[in-house]
Amino acid sequence: MSKPLILTLDCPDAPGITAKVTAFLFERGCNILDAQQFNDRADEEAPASKAEDTSRGDRFFMRVAFDPAEATADNLRADFAEFATRFAMEWKIVSQDRPRRVLIMVSKADHCLIDLLYRWRTGELNIEPVALVSNHPKEVVLSRGVGQTDIGDIPFHHIPVTRDTKPEAEAKLRAIADECDVELVVLARYMQIFSDEQSAHFEGRCINIHHSFLPGFKGARPYHQAHERGVKIIGATAHFVTADLDEGPIIHQDVERISHADAASDLVRKGRDIERRVLAEAVRLFVQERVLLNGTRTVVFRG
Repeated sequence: MSKPLILTLDCPDAPGITAKVTAFLFERGCNILDAQQFNDRADEEAPASKAEDTSRGDRFFMRVAFDPAEATADNLRADFAEFATRFAMEWKIVSQDRPRRVLIMVSKADHCLIDLLYRWRTGELNIEPVALVSNHPKEVVLSRGVGQTDIGDIPFHHIPVTRDTKPEAEAKLRAIADECDVELVVLARYMQIFSDEQSAHFEGRCINIHHSFLPGFKGARPYHQAHERGVKIIGATAHFVTADLDEGPIIHQDVERISHADAASDLVRKGRDIERRVLAEAVRLFVQERVLLNGTRTVVFRG
């Protein structure tokens, strides 16, 4: 029995693209299992900001999961490459079932790391952790909630980072990612800022998580700052890493209401829980090929 494939694409919007794509698959004996599309039309009433990429114009996005039947992925890619040139498409065809190779980075806070490893081991996340990287030694990371049984046989790399050694540290990370053929880098509460060069190197394949107070309550103890101000909603944001710190295209967000009875410690506890589930959902969406970049934004096909 053939294994399902996923086709994702985006291109300048034009009439008939959906019909032509589905006809392409039908003509090769493929059976469509799920199809989603989005036409991003320019909002004439919305003023363009400096950050927006206004050169892209109206764009069409599509995700199709299908059974290839007798067709092979390589043959479909070869045929679709010629087809896609007519529409100036950016596209890929990948296996739906193949685990994505993931490198996870962590500092001292380990709640997101433990959650990702749990979801991986239980089969909830279709990933293959190929490396763990921290700016702290392994014994420091293991001294908190995470244990050796959680990490198992996943290679652990300690890459210390200082202002003077940052270029060498980032080069070492790139070397590990290249050697492990990494498809996604997950910053699971990794508390070091990527340089512009590093952000560009991992563009579109590096996800970060942070609390949603930004740009307010910057720096240390943000939940304590929020408690002092009496906030009524806290949240978390998962986004792609870019040179604009904590301002990359957003993949997933969630919130939780806070009352006057919540202490600062309650905000921290609830914040950790939101960060865990938001990051896990962003990773799930990415590995299922449900996230397409759209300039400074994303198109997310839920499922």
